Amino acid sequence: MIDLEKVKKVHFIGLGGIGLSAIARLFLLSNKQISGSDQNANRITDELEKIGVTFYCGHQASNLPVDTDLVIYTIAIDSTNPELLKAKEKNILCLSYPEALGLISKTKKTIAVAGTHGKTTTTAMIAEMLITGGLSPTVIVGSLLSRPDGKPTNFISGLDDWLVVEACEYRRSFLNLKPDVLAITNIEEDHLDYYRDLADIQSAFRELALKVPRTGTIVYSSQDKNIKSVLDNLNCQLIDYSSRDYNFELSLPGEHNRQNARASLTVASLVGVRLNKAISILKTFNGPWRRFEYKGQTDRGVFLYDDYAHHPTEIKATLKAAIEKFRPQPVIVVFQPHLYSRTRQLFDNFVEALALAHEIYITDIYAAREKDDGLTKAEDLVEKLKAGGRSAFYVAQPKQAVVKALTKAKPGSVVFTIGAGNISQAGEKALSL
Repeated sequence: MIDLEKVKKVHFIGLGGIGLSAIARLFLLSNKQISGSDQNANRITDELEKIGVTFYCGHQASNLPVDTDLVIYTIAIDSTNPELLKAKEKNILCLSYPEALGLISKTKKTIAVAGTHGKTTTTAMIAEMLITGGLSPTVIVGSLLSRPDGKPTNFISGLDDWLVVEACEYRRSFLNLKPDVLAITNIEEDHLDYYRDLADIQSAFRELALKVPRTGTIVYSSQDKNIKSVLDNLNCQLIDYSSRDYNFELSLPGEHNRQNARASLTVASLVGVRLNKAISILKTFNGPWRRFEYKGQTDRGVFLYDDYAHHPTEIKATLKAAIEKFRPQPVIVVFQPHLYSRTRQLFDNFVEALALAHEIYITDIYAAREKDDGLTKAEDLVEKLKAGGRSAFYVAQPKQAVVKALTKAKPGSVVFTIGAGNISQAGEKALSL
């Protein structure tokens, strides 16, 4: 195993990503020299530059510093990345983000939060409960957390042995972790560009569950019909959080957030946080970045919110929560589909979820790691929604879509930008016009 203490120079390929940037911050605190690159600058790379990280916009072999000891890369890049090729040519050790996170996990008592939906919010809740409860965990989360100093962050440096981390199932990434406590929020079909089917996804979660030691604990919900086969005949402790009768107030709306809170309270209590302390955080917990996040309002009194939801189940949960919170005001959604494969494979589910909104605007599909297969278009969603009697519009560009929604909406209406691409930035730009 690599001795991270001896590593002095680390280069990150995909530095602007929410995961890699957290590890960069961790290594920077260990007095390592940090550099990195990404296709575009963003608020994360801007903040890293302010604290001494060298950032390169764009990928090229010359970005790799001389005498680099270690390269850590996002699994979103391909094998032809010039910096990765250069590093391998020079026999520099290269680790993927999940592999690097796994190394860190092996040095800590790890609380891992896995699940198709709710990972980020549950991880954030657990982190806040532990910190408020007197512990000092290291935290790596797939979003930005609000902090007392007013500077949101995806990384918190702790003084004790606990690591709280979001465990991503994509490409079985979470199998690099060594969890002592594992929370599984739910299991559902997603990432079908990698997994064959639900059974394949369950097999990955089963592998993760088997990594929990006999002295460890898995926190889960028996209400999830897809979890039973994952937990059969395990030797560790199992705690069903759905059966816990907690009496708490939650500032975030929606049944999905109430379930996230139950999971978080169970984990926090398990590791020694007093229940009343943990419950107190829920009264003021407003969620992490891009989770039911209030962005502002227009001069006409139209409110703009933003959410990372990109799977039909997540969209349905977000819109149900919005309707619960804002009724009788109309809830309007501007949706940017994420991945051609996901849009095609879950097409009817997307239509069903989006139909909950009063009015729907759909932009072009955000390709992310895929190329346009020509089989699925955003217009197809619009046509299906219209055929079902819904008020739906296709507007190719995200900013134009948000502008149109905000302009057309009546005062008091609530507009949600939803998706895992760049729709959030589009909303911010539209709001500033």
